[in-house]
Amino acid sequence: MSTQQDMPPRGDGLFRTKTVEQSIRDTEEPEHALKKSLSALDLTVFGVGVIIGTGIFVLTGKVAKETAGPATALAFVVAGVVCALAALCYAEFASTVPVAGSAYTFSYASLGELVAWIIGWDLVLEFALGTAVVAVGWSGYVRSLMDNIGWTMPAVLSGPDVASGFGFDVLASALVLVLTVVLVLGMKLSARVTTVVVAVKLAVVAIVVIAGLFFVKAANYTPFVPPAQKQEGGSGLGAPLIQLLFGYAPTNFGVMGVFTAASIVFFAFIGFDVVATAAEETKFPQRDMPRGILASLVICTLLYVAVSVVVTGMQPYAELSVSAPLADAFKAVGHPFYAGVISFGAAVGLTTVCMILLLGQTRVFFAMSRDGLLPRFFSRTHPRYGTPYRPTVLLGVLIAIVAGFTSINELATLVNIGTLFAFVLVAAGVIVLRRTRPDLHRAFRTPWVPLLPVLSVAASVWLMLNLPAETWLRFGIWMALGALVYFAYGRRNSRMTKGS
Repeated sequence: MSTQQDMPPRGDGLFRTKTVEQSIRDTEEPEHALKKSLSALDLTVFGVGVIIGTGIFVLTGKVAKETAGPATALAFVVAGVVCALAALCYAEFASTVPVAGSAYTFSYASLGELVAWIIGWDLVLEFALGTAVVAVGWSGYVRSLMDNIGWTMPAVLSGPDVASGFGFDVLASALVLVLTVVLVLGMKLSARVTTVVVAVKLAVVAIVVIAGLFFVKAANYTPFVPPAQKQEGGSGLGAPLIQLLFGYAPTNFGVMGVFTAASIVFFAFIGFDVVATAAEETKFPQRDMPRGILASLVICTLLYVAVSVVVTGMQPYAELSVSAPLADAFKAVGHPFYAGVISFGAAVGLTTVCMILLLGQTRVFFAMSRDGLLPRFFSRTHPRYGTPYRPTVLLGVLIAIVAGFTSINELATLVNIGTLFAFVLVAAGVIVLRRTRPDLHRAFRTPWVPLLPVLSVAASVWLMLNLPAETWLRFGIWMALGALVYFAYGRRNSRMTKGS
Protein backbone atom coordinates (compact mmCIF):
# COMPACT_ATOMS: atom_id res chain seq x y z
CA MET A 1 0.00 0.00 0.00
CA SER A 2 1.32 3.43 -0.94
CA THR A 3 1.87 6.30 1.44
CA GLN A 4 2.48 9.97 1.05
CA GLN A 5 6.15 9.35 1.84
CA ASP A 6 6.36 7.45 -1.47
CA MET A 7 5.82 10.67 -3.38
CA PRO A 8 5.91 13.87 -1.32
CA PRO A 9 3.49 16.72 -2.12
CA ARG A 10 4.69 19.70 -4.09
CA GLY A 11 4.56 23.01 -2.21
CA ASP A 12 3.09 23.57 1.21
CA GLY A 13 0.24 25.32 2.98
CA LEU A 14 -3.11 25.81 1.28
CA PHE A 15 -1.74 25.33 -2.22
CA ARG A 16 0.22 22.10 -1.75
CA THR A 17 -0.38 19.80 -4.71
CA LYS A 18 -0.87 16.08 -4.75
CA THR A 19 1.40 14.62 -7.41
CA VAL A 20 -0.01 12.76 -10.38
CA GLU A 21 2.07 9.73 -9.39
CA GLN A 22 0.54 9.65 -5.91
CA SER A 23 -2.98 10.08 -7.26
CA ILE A 24 -2.44 7.03 -9.45
CA ARG A 25 -0.84 5.07 -6.59
CA ASP A 26 -3.94 5.67 -4.47
CA THR A 27 -6.09 3.92 -7.06
CA GLU A 28 -4.07 0.75 -6.48
CA GLU A 29 -5.00 0.40 -2.81
CA PRO A 30 -7.28 -2.68 -2.75
CA GLU A 31 -9.85 -1.42 -0.29
CA HIS A 32 -10.14 1.96 -2.05
CA ALA A 33 -9.86 0.75 -5.68
CA LEU A 34 -12.61 1.01 -8.27
CA LYS A 35 -13.20 -1.80 -10.76
CA LYS A 36 -12.00 -1.08 -14.33
CA SER A 37 -14.67 -2.14 -16.81
CA LEU A 38 -15.40 0.70 -19.26
CA SER A 39 -14.37 1.08 -22.92
CA ALA A 40 -14.33 4.08 -25.29
CA LEU A 41 -17.77 3.04 -26.55
CA ASP A 42 -19.08 2.85 -22.98
CA LEU A 43 -17.76 6.35 -22.30
CA THR A 44 -19.28 7.75 -25.49
CA VAL A 45 -22.60 6.14 -24.61
CA PHE A 46 -22.38 7.60 -21.10
CA GLY A 47 -21.66 11.02 -22.59
CA VAL A 48 -24.53 10.87 -25.07
CA GLY A 49 -26.74 9.40 -22.37
CA VAL A 50 -26.26 12.31 -20.02
CA ILE A 51 -25.92 15.16 -22.51
CA ILE A 52 -29.05 14.39 -24.52
CA GLY A 53 -31.72 15.01 -21.96
CA THR A 54 -32.83 18.15 -20.22
CA GLY A 55 -31.49 20.44 -22.94
CA ILE A 56 -33.80 18.96 -25.58
CA PHE A 57 -36.63 17.52 -23.55
CA VAL A 58 -37.09 20.33 -21.00
CA LEU A 59 -35.09 23.54 -21.55
CA THR A 60 -35.70 24.02 -25.29
CA GLY A 61 -39.23 25.32 -24.80
CA LYS A 62 -38.37 27.58 -21.86
CA VAL A 63 -35.43 29.23 -23.62
CA ALA A 64 -37.22 29.67 -26.95
CA LYS A 65 -40.30 31.13 -25.30
CA GLU A 66 -38.61 33.47 -22.85
CA THR A 67 -35.13 34.32 -24.14
CA ALA A 68 -34.10 33.53 -27.73
CA GLY A 69 -37.05 32.51 -29.92
CA PRO A 70 -36.09 30.50 -33.03
CA ALA A 71 -32.47 31.59 -32.44
CA THR A 72 -32.33 28.95 -29.70
CA ALA A 73 -30.37 26.87 -32.23
CA LEU A 74 -27.65 29.54 -32.20
CA ALA A 75 -27.62 29.44 -28.39
CA PHE A 76 -26.87 25.72 -28.55
CA VAL A 77 -24.03 26.42 -30.97
CA VAL A 78 -22.54 29.04 -28.63
CA ALA A 79 -22.82 26.73 -25.62
CA GLY A 80 -21.35 23.88 -27.67
CA VAL A 81 -18.31 25.97 -28.64
CA VAL A 82 -17.67 26.89 -25.00
CA CYS A 83 -17.92 23.23 -24.06
CA ALA A 84 -15.61 22.18 -26.90
CA LEU A 85 -12.88 24.49 -25.60
CA ALA A 86 -13.26 23.03 -22.11
CA ALA A 87 -13.53 19.47 -23.48
CA LEU A 88 -10.07 19.68 -25.01
CA CYS A 89 -8.67 20.67 -21.60
CA TYR A 90 -10.60 17.90 -19.83
CA ALA A 91 -9.34 15.37 -22.37
CA GLU A 92 -5.70 16.18 -21.58
CA PHE A 93 -6.22 15.90 -17.85
CA ALA A 94 -8.35 12.76 -18.01
CA SER A 95 -5.72 10.95 -20.09
CA THR A 96 -2.84 12.18 -17.90
CA VAL A 97 -4.47 11.73 -14.48
CA PRO A 98 -6.87 8.76 -14.92
CA VAL A 99 -8.29 9.04 -11.41
CA ALA A 100 -11.86 9.43 -10.15
CA GLY A 101 -12.92 12.95 -9.32
CA SER A 102 -12.68 14.85 -12.62
CA ALA A 103 -11.96 18.57 -12.09
CA TYR A 104 -11.34 18.00 -8.37
CA THR A 105 -8.50 15.55 -9.02
CA PHE A 106 -7.11 17.68 -11.85
CA SER A 107 -7.04 20.79 -9.66
CA TYR A 108 -5.34 18.90 -6.82
CA ALA A 109 -2.52 17.94 -9.18
CA SER A 110 -2.03 21.44 -10.60
CA LEU A 111 -3.51 24.28 -8.53
CA GLY A 112 -3.32 22.95 -4.96
CA GLU A 113 -5.42 21.52 -2.16
CA LEU A 114 -7.53 24.59 -1.40
CA VAL A 115 -8.50 25.05 -5.03
CA ALA A 116 -9.19 21.31 -5.30
CA TRP A 117 -11.46 21.48 -2.29
CA ILE A 118 -13.31 24.46 -3.72
CA ILE A 119 -13.93 22.74 -7.04
CA GLY A 120 -14.82 19.43 -5.37
CA TRP A 121 -17.34 21.19 -3.14
CA ASP A 122 -18.66 22.96 -6.22
CA LEU A 123 -19.02 19.69 -8.16
CA VAL A 124 -20.91 18.05 -5.29
CA LEU A 125 -23.47 20.87 -5.57
CA GLU A 126 -23.49 20.83 -9.37
CA PHE A 127 -24.15 17.10 -9.73
CA ALA A 128 -26.59 16.93 -6.82
CA LEU A 129 -28.78 19.73 -8.10
CA GLY A 130 -28.39 18.50 -11.67
CA THR A 131 -29.66 15.06 -10.64
CA ALA A 132 -32.61 16.61 -8.82
CA VAL A 133 -33.53 18.94 -11.70
CA VAL A 134 -33.42 16.14 -14.27
CA ALA A 135 -35.47 13.86 -12.04
CA VAL A 136 -38.14 16.56 -11.90
CA GLY A 137 -38.04 16.90 -15.70
CA TRP A 138 -38.42 13.12 -16.00
CA SER A 139 -41.40 13.24 -13.68
CA GLY A 140 -43.04 15.90 -15.86
CA TYR A 141 -42.79 13.71 -18.95
CA VAL A 142 -44.13 10.67 -17.10
CA ARG A 143 -47.11 12.70 -15.92
CA SER A 144 -47.67 13.89 -19.51
CA LEU A 145 -47.62 10.26 -20.66
CA MET A 146 -50.04 9.31 -17.91
CA ASP A 147 -52.38 12.12 -18.96
CA ASN A 148 -52.47 10.68 -22.49
CA ILE A 149 -54.00 7.47 -21.16
CA GLY A 150 -56.34 9.20 -18.73
CA TRP A 151 -54.37 8.90 -15.50
CA THR A 152 -53.73 12.05 -13.49
CA MET A 153 -51.32 12.32 -10.57
CA PRO A 154 -52.67 14.24 -7.57
CA ALA A 155 -51.16 17.74 -7.47
CA VAL A 156 -49.83 17.19 -3.95
CA LEU A 157 -47.72 14.29 -5.28
CA SER A 158 -46.51 16.19 -8.36
CA GLY A 159 -44.10 18.65 -6.75
CA PRO A 160 -43.97 22.42 -6.26
CA ASP A 161 -44.15 23.21 -10.00
CA VAL A 162 -47.68 21.75 -10.12
CA ALA A 163 -49.14 22.00 -6.61
CA SER A 164 -50.49 25.40 -5.53
CA GLY A 165 -49.45 24.78 -1.95
CA PHE A 166 -47.36 21.96 -0.49
CA GLY A 167 -46.23 19.46 -3.06
CA PHE A 168 -43.79 16.55 -3.09
CA ASP A 169 -42.75 14.99 -6.41
CA VAL A 170 -43.00 11.33 -5.52
CA LEU A 171 -42.05 10.14 -9.04
CA ALA A 172 -38.81 12.15 -9.12
CA SER A 173 -37.86 10.93 -5.67
CA ALA A 174 -38.57 7.28 -6.54
CA LEU A 175 -36.46 7.50 -9.70
CA VAL A 176 -33.39 8.66 -7.77
CA LEU A 177 -33.75 5.83 -5.26
CA VAL A 178 -34.02 3.16 -7.98
CA LEU A 179 -30.97 4.51 -9.80
CA THR A 180 -29.03 4.54 -6.56
CA VAL A 181 -29.52 0.79 -6.33
CA VAL A 182 -28.38 0.32 -9.95
CA LEU A 183 -25.17 2.27 -9.29
CA VAL A 184 -24.39 0.27 -6.18
CA LEU A 185 -24.65 -2.96 -8.17
CA GLY A 186 -21.81 -2.01 -10.50
CA MET A 187 -20.54 0.15 -13.35
CA LYS A 188 -20.90 -2.52 -16.02
CA LEU A 189 -24.57 -2.97 -15.18
CA SER A 190 -24.94 0.81 -15.32
CA ALA A 191 -23.25 0.85 -18.73
CA ARG A 192 -25.57 -1.85 -20.09
CA VAL A 193 -28.66 -0.07 -18.82
CA THR A 194 -27.38 3.17 -20.33
CA THR A 195 -26.71 1.57 -23.73
CA VAL A 196 -30.29 0.32 -24.00
CA VAL A 197 -31.77 3.60 -22.85
CA VAL A 198 -29.57 5.69 -25.14
CA ALA A 199 -30.77 3.63 -28.12
CA VAL A 200 -34.36 4.49 -27.19
CA LYS A 201 -33.46 8.14 -26.68
CA LEU A 202 -31.74 8.48 -30.06
CA ALA A 203 -34.75 6.87 -31.73
CA VAL A 204 -36.97 9.51 -30.16
CA VAL A 205 -34.66 12.30 -31.34
CA ALA A 206 -34.82 10.86 -34.85
CA ILE A 207 -38.62 10.85 -34.68
CA VAL A 208 -38.67 14.50 -33.60
CA VAL A 209 -36.39 15.57 -36.43
CA ILE A 210 -37.85 13.44 -39.25
CA ALA A 211 -41.55 13.57 -38.36
CA GLY A 212 -41.33 17.17 -37.22
CA LEU A 213 -39.97 18.33 -40.57
CA PHE A 214 -43.39 17.64 -42.13
CA PHE A 215 -45.02 20.18 -39.80
CA VAL A 216 -42.49 22.99 -40.01
CA LYS A 217 -43.87 26.34 -41.16
CA ALA A 218 -41.42 28.93 -42.46
CA ALA A 219 -43.50 31.70 -40.88
CA ASN A 220 -42.59 30.42 -37.41
CA TYR A 221 -38.97 31.39 -38.02
CA THR A 222 -39.89 35.04 -38.49
CA PRO A 223 -38.35 36.88 -36.81
CA PHE A 224 -35.51 34.39 -36.31
CA VAL A 225 -33.95 36.70 -33.70
CA PRO A 226 -36.89 38.45 -31.97
CA PRO A 227 -36.48 42.14 -30.97
CA ALA A 228 -34.58 42.69 -27.76
CA GLN A 229 -36.51 43.17 -24.53
CA LYS A 230 -35.32 44.28 -21.12
CA GLN A 231 -34.70 41.28 -18.90
CA GLU A 232 -37.38 40.58 -16.32
CA GLY A 233 -36.46 39.61 -12.80
CA GLY A 234 -33.00 41.17 -12.86
CA SER A 235 -30.13 40.94 -15.26
CA GLY A 236 -26.85 39.11 -15.04
CA LEU A 237 -24.30 40.05 -12.40
CA GLY A 238 -22.00 41.26 -15.14
CA ALA A 239 -24.58 43.54 -16.78
CA PRO A 240 -23.00 46.82 -15.57
CA LEU A 241 -19.54 45.61 -16.62
CA ILE A 242 -20.79 44.43 -20.01
CA GLN A 243 -22.54 47.74 -20.61
CA LEU A 244 -19.45 49.71 -19.60
CA LEU A 245 -17.09 47.72 -21.85
CA PHE A 246 -19.30 47.01 -24.84
CA GLY A 247 -22.03 49.64 -24.67
CA TYR A 248 -25.04 47.36 -24.20
CA ALA A 249 -26.75 45.38 -21.46
CA PRO A 250 -27.88 41.73 -21.47
CA THR A 251 -31.43 41.31 -22.76
CA ASN A 252 -34.10 38.75 -23.43
CA PHE A 253 -34.30 38.16 -27.18
CA GLY A 254 -32.15 40.13 -29.56
CA VAL A 255 -28.51 39.26 -30.17
CA MET A 256 -27.67 39.44 -26.48
CA GLY A 257 -30.64 37.20 -25.79
CA VAL A 258 -28.81 34.45 -27.67
CA PHE A 259 -25.92 34.70 -25.20
CA THR A 260 -28.32 34.79 -22.26
CA ALA A 261 -30.01 31.68 -23.68
CA ALA A 262 -26.61 30.02 -24.14
CA SER A 263 -25.87 30.51 -20.45
CA ILE A 264 -29.12 28.64 -19.68
CA VAL A 265 -29.02 25.82 -22.24
CA PHE A 266 -25.41 25.29 -21.19
CA PHE A 267 -26.99 23.03 -18.55
CA ALA A 268 -27.64 20.60 -21.39
CA PHE A 269 -23.92 20.04 -22.04
CA ILE A 270 -22.65 19.13 -18.60
CA GLY A 271 -22.45 15.46 -19.51
CA PHE A 272 -18.93 15.33 -20.88
CA ASP A 273 -17.34 16.48 -17.62
CA VAL A 274 -19.25 13.68 -15.89
CA VAL A 275 -17.55 11.26 -18.28
CA ALA A 276 -14.22 12.44 -16.88
CA THR A 277 -15.24 11.29 -13.39
CA ALA A 278 -15.20 7.68 -14.66
CA ALA A 279 -11.54 7.79 -15.72
CA GLU A 280 -10.47 5.42 -12.94
CA GLU A 281 -13.02 2.82 -14.05
CA THR A 282 -11.86 2.86 -17.69
CA LYS A 283 -9.74 -0.01 -19.04
CA PHE A 284 -7.46 2.18 -21.19
CA PRO A 285 -8.06 5.76 -19.97
CA GLN A 286 -5.10 7.36 -21.78
CA ARG A 287 -6.60 6.34 -25.13
CA ASP A 288 -10.33 6.10 -24.46
CA MET A 289 -11.09 9.13 -22.25
CA PRO A 290 -10.37 11.76 -24.96
CA ARG A 291 -12.33 9.71 -27.50
CA GLY A 292 -15.35 9.36 -25.23
CA ILE A 293 -15.40 13.01 -24.16
CA LEU A 294 -14.98 14.57 -27.60
CA ALA A 295 -17.16 12.11 -29.53
CA SER A 296 -20.13 12.49 -27.20
CA LEU A 297 -19.91 16.29 -27.32
CA VAL A 298 -19.83 16.48 -31.13
CA ILE A 299 -22.72 14.04 -31.56
CA CYS A 300 -24.94 15.82 -29.07
CA THR A 301 -24.29 19.35 -30.32
CA LEU A 302 -25.40 18.38 -33.83
CA LEU A 303 -28.55 16.71 -32.50
CA TYR A 304 -29.39 19.68 -30.25
CA VAL A 305 -29.25 22.12 -33.14
CA ALA A 306 -31.38 19.88 -35.37
CA VAL A 307 -34.09 19.39 -32.75
CA SER A 308 -34.29 23.06 -31.74
CA VAL A 309 -34.63 24.12 -35.40
CA VAL A 310 -37.48 21.65 -35.98
CA VAL A 311 -39.41 22.38 -32.77
CA THR A 312 -39.33 26.16 -33.17
CA GLY A 313 -40.48 25.64 -36.77
CA MET A 314 -43.42 23.48 -35.75
CA GLN A 315 -44.98 25.98 -33.35
CA PRO A 316 -44.62 29.74 -32.76
CA TYR A 317 -41.94 30.19 -30.10
CA ALA A 318 -44.28 32.17 -27.84
CA GLU A 319 -46.67 29.20 -27.67
CA LEU A 320 -44.11 26.50 -26.84
CA SER A 321 -44.60 24.50 -23.65
CA VAL A 322 -42.06 24.92 -20.86
CA SER A 323 -42.54 21.57 -19.11
CA ALA A 324 -42.72 19.21 -22.14
CA PRO A 325 -42.03 21.25 -25.30
CA LEU A 326 -41.39 18.42 -27.76
CA ALA A 327 -44.43 16.34 -26.90
CA ASP A 328 -46.72 19.35 -26.64
CA ALA A 329 -45.51 20.69 -30.02
CA PHE A 330 -46.82 17.53 -31.69
CA LYS A 331 -50.07 17.82 -29.76
CA ALA A 332 -50.40 21.38 -31.08
CA VAL A 333 -50.21 20.19 -34.70
CA GLY A 334 -52.79 17.48 -34.06
CA HIS A 335 -50.60 14.40 -33.65
CA PRO A 336 -50.95 13.13 -30.08
CA PHE A 337 -49.52 9.73 -31.09
CA TYR A 338 -46.10 11.26 -31.70
CA ALA A 339 -46.51 13.19 -28.47
CA GLY A 340 -47.01 9.92 -26.62
CA VAL A 341 -43.96 8.33 -28.24
CA ILE A 342 -41.83 11.36 -27.37
CA SER A 343 -43.07 11.43 -23.77
CA PHE A 344 -42.19 7.74 -23.43
CA GLY A 345 -38.75 8.22 -25.00
CA ALA A 346 -38.05 11.32 -22.94
CA ALA A 347 -39.07 9.60 -19.73
CA VAL A 348 -36.84 6.64 -20.54
CA GLY A 349 -34.01 8.86 -21.78
CA LEU A 350 -33.90 11.17 -18.81
CA THR A 351 -33.25 8.19 -16.56
CA THR A 352 -29.70 7.93 -17.93
CA VAL A 353 -29.10 11.64 -17.43
CA CYS A 354 -30.15 11.33 -13.83
CA MET A 355 -28.12 8.15 -13.28
CA ILE A 356 -24.88 9.50 -14.76
CA LEU A 357 -25.10 12.79 -12.88
CA LEU A 358 -25.56 10.79 -9.68
CA LEU A 359 -22.61 8.62 -10.69
CA GLY A 360 -20.45 11.71 -11.21
CA GLN A 361 -21.27 13.13 -7.82
CA THR A 362 -20.54 9.91 -5.95
CA ARG A 363 -17.13 9.62 -7.68
CA VAL A 364 -16.15 13.16 -6.71
CA PHE A 365 -17.31 12.55 -3.14
CA PHE A 366 -15.40 9.25 -3.12
CA ALA A 367 -12.18 10.89 -4.35
CA MET A 368 -12.40 13.64 -1.72
CA SER A 369 -12.97 11.12 1.05
CA ARG A 370 -10.04 8.99 -0.15
CA ASP A 371 -7.85 12.07 0.22
CA GLY A 372 -9.17 12.66 3.75
CA LEU A 373 -10.90 15.95 2.94
CA LEU A 374 -14.18 14.21 3.71
CA PRO A 375 -14.52 11.29 6.18
CA ARG A 376 -12.49 8.28 5.02
CA PHE A 377 -15.48 6.10 5.95
CA PHE A 378 -16.91 6.93 2.52
CA SER A 379 -13.84 5.81 0.57
CA ARG A 380 -14.34 2.06 1.06
CA THR A 381 -15.53 0.20 -2.02
CA HIS A 382 -17.97 -2.69 -2.00
CA PRO A 383 -16.07 -6.01 -1.66
CA ARG A 384 -18.16 -7.67 -4.38
CA TYR A 385 -19.26 -4.91 -6.75
CA GLY A 386 -16.21 -2.64 -6.51
CA THR A 387 -18.37 0.48 -6.25
CA PRO A 388 -18.28 3.32 -3.69
CA TYR A 389 -21.51 2.13 -2.15
CA ARG A 390 -21.46 4.23 1.02
CA PRO A 391 -21.45 7.69 -0.61
CA THR A 392 -23.80 6.38 -3.30
CA VAL A 393 -26.44 5.39 -0.75
CA LEU A 394 -26.01 8.54 1.33
CA LEU A 395 -26.17 10.95 -1.60
CA GLY A 396 -28.91 9.00 -3.35
CA VAL A 397 -31.22 9.32 -0.35
CA LEU A 398 -30.46 13.03 0.14
CA ILE A 399 -31.00 13.85 -3.52
CA ALA A 400 -34.23 11.85 -3.58
CA ILE A 401 -35.52 14.14 -0.84
CA VAL A 402 -34.31 17.29 -2.64
CA ALA A 403 -35.87 16.14 -5.93
CA GLY A 404 -39.23 15.88 -4.24
CA PHE A 405 -39.18 19.59 -3.42
CA THR A 406 -37.19 20.92 -6.42
CA SER A 407 -38.36 23.58 -8.87
CA ILE A 408 -36.55 23.49 -12.23
CA ASN A 409 -36.63 27.26 -12.69
CA GLU A 410 -34.85 27.91 -9.41
CA LEU A 411 -31.96 25.45 -9.67
CA ALA A 412 -30.98 25.02 -13.33
CA THR A 413 -28.95 28.26 -13.37
CA LEU A 414 -27.20 27.29 -10.13
CA VAL A 415 -26.01 24.08 -11.78
CA ASN A 416 -24.73 26.10 -14.73
CA ILE A 417 -22.56 28.44 -12.68
CA GLY A 418 -20.99 25.49 -10.88
CA THR A 419 -20.15 23.78 -14.17
CA LEU A 420 -18.68 26.93 -15.72
CA PHE A 421 -16.58 27.53 -12.61
CA ALA A 422 -15.17 24.01 -12.96
CA PHE A 423 -14.35 24.73 -16.60
CA VAL A 424 -12.38 27.83 -15.61
CA LEU A 425 -10.23 25.93 -13.13
CA VAL A 426 -9.60 22.95 -15.42
CA ALA A 427 -8.46 25.24 -18.25
CA ALA A 428 -6.17 27.14 -15.87
CA GLY A 429 -4.87 23.83 -14.52
CA VAL A 430 -3.74 22.72 -17.98
CA ILE A 431 -1.53 25.80 -18.27
CA VAL A 432 -0.12 25.38 -14.76
CA LEU A 433 0.62 21.65 -15.09
CA ARG A 434 2.33 22.20 -18.46
CA ARG A 435 4.74 24.57 -16.66
CA THR A 436 5.22 22.65 -13.41
CA ARG A 437 5.30 19.10 -14.84
CA PRO A 438 6.48 19.25 -18.47
CA ASP A 439 7.94 15.75 -17.97
CA LEU A 440 4.55 14.03 -17.64
CA HIS A 441 3.48 11.69 -20.40
CA ARG A 442 0.33 13.12 -21.99
CA ALA A 443 -1.52 10.66 -24.19
CA PHE A 444 -3.65 13.56 -25.41
CA ARG A 445 -2.36 17.13 -25.56
CA THR A 446 -4.65 20.16 -25.68
CA PRO A 447 -3.69 22.12 -28.83
CA TRP A 448 -2.53 25.74 -28.86
CA VAL A 449 -1.63 26.05 -25.18
CA PRO A 450 -1.90 28.58 -23.58
CA LEU A 451 -4.17 30.27 -26.16
CA LEU A 452 -6.96 27.68 -26.18
CA PRO A 453 -7.22 27.35 -22.36
CA VAL A 454 -7.26 31.16 -22.07
CA LEU A 455 -10.12 31.29 -24.59
CA SER A 456 -11.90 28.58 -22.59
CA VAL A 457 -11.59 30.63 -19.40
CA ALA A 458 -12.83 33.79 -21.14
CA ALA A 459 -15.81 32.04 -22.75
CA SER A 460 -16.84 30.38 -19.49
CA VAL A 461 -16.57 33.64 -17.54
CA TRP A 462 -18.64 35.39 -20.22
CA LEU A 463 -21.51 32.93 -19.80
CA MET A 464 -21.22 33.19 -16.02
CA LEU A 465 -21.66 36.97 -16.27
CA ASN A 466 -24.95 36.43 -18.10
CA LEU A 467 -26.42 34.47 -15.19
CA PRO A 468 -28.72 36.24 -12.71
CA ALA A 469 -27.27 37.99 -9.66
CA GLU A 470 -29.38 35.72 -7.44
CA THR A 471 -27.52 32.73 -8.84
CA TRP A 472 -24.18 34.29 -7.93
CA LEU A 473 -25.44 34.99 -4.41
CA ARG A 474 -26.56 31.40 -3.83
CA PHE A 475 -23.31 30.12 -5.30
CA GLY A 476 -21.33 32.41 -2.99
CA ILE A 477 -23.23 31.13 0.06
CA TRP A 478 -22.49 27.51 -0.88
CA MET A 479 -18.80 28.32 -1.40
CA ALA A 480 -18.61 30.10 1.95
CA LEU A 481 -20.13 27.07 3.65
CA GLY A 482 -17.56 24.91 1.87
CA ALA A 483 -14.71 27.07 3.17
CA LEU A 484 -15.96 26.56 6.73
CA VAL A 485 -16.09 22.78 6.25
CA TYR A 486 -12.58 22.74 4.78
CA PHE A 487 -10.92 24.70 7.58
CA ALA A 488 -12.93 22.96 10.31
CA TYR A 489 -12.44 19.41 9.02
CA GLY A 490 -10.84 18.91 5.63
CA ARG A 491 -7.50 20.63 6.14
CA ARG A 492 -6.67 18.98 9.46
CA ASN A 493 -7.75 15.51 8.28
CA SER A 494 -6.19 15.68 4.83
CA ARG A 495 -3.76 12.86 4.03
CA MET A 496 -1.35 15.61 3.04
CA THR A 497 -1.43 16.86 6.63
CA LYS A 498 -1.26 13.43 8.24
CA GLY A 499 1.29 12.05 5.76
CA SER A 500 -0.54 8.74 5.39
